Amino acid sequence: MNKINSRIAEELTESGRVISQSAQMAPLLEKIAEELVSCYRRGNKILSFGNGGSACDAQNFADELVGRFERNRPPLPALALTTNTSDLTSISNDFGYEVVFARQLEAHAKPGDIAVAISTSGNSKNVLLAVEAAKKLGLLVIGLSGESGGKLKNMADFCVCVPSKTVARIQEAHIAIIQIWCGIIEDSLFPDAPKAH
Repeated sequence: MNKINSRIAEELTESGRVISQSAQMAPLLEKIAEELVSCYRRGNKILSFGNGGSACDAQNFADELVGRFERNRPPLPALALTTNTSDLTSISNDFGYEVVFARQLEAHAKPGDIAVAISTSGNSKNVLLAVEAAKKLGLLVIGLSGESGGKLKNMADFCVCVPSKTVARIQEAHIAIIQIWCGIIEDSLFPDAPKAH
């Protein structure tokens, strides 16, 4: 096996190990799934945010809820606070990038909504300031982070700390967890909706 083949095999093996070990968090992930379903049952919404790859995860979460995951069903209200370039640039320019998510939460969130804060380090300042804003607004905060959880671990109501220090492996587990939640939400709220594929 040449050097590149060996690297590919090692990274895929490590990715599988991290996701497999994340299965030990099933009780926590189940509790969070119940909170997400309850959020929708009481007529609230989910707001997600993060930087870089975590911004992509936030957007994917909102997309699967507003569009569909596996079932043809009514849309669910969800916002990724990473997509409106006018908001992102004006807030960053006028107030600073550190409050880019907090200010959007102040505009769009209401008590009973859920904030999903995604940070592989758990220490992204704009994410932590948004968590503080979310708590003041009466939102439940779910954190997605890496092994240590950083500051996010103690600030969030629930924090999923993926057992890895490697950003790529953490993000791979985050997207797997998000998609599991999407499936549970759909199956719980729309059990009779037909499968899309």
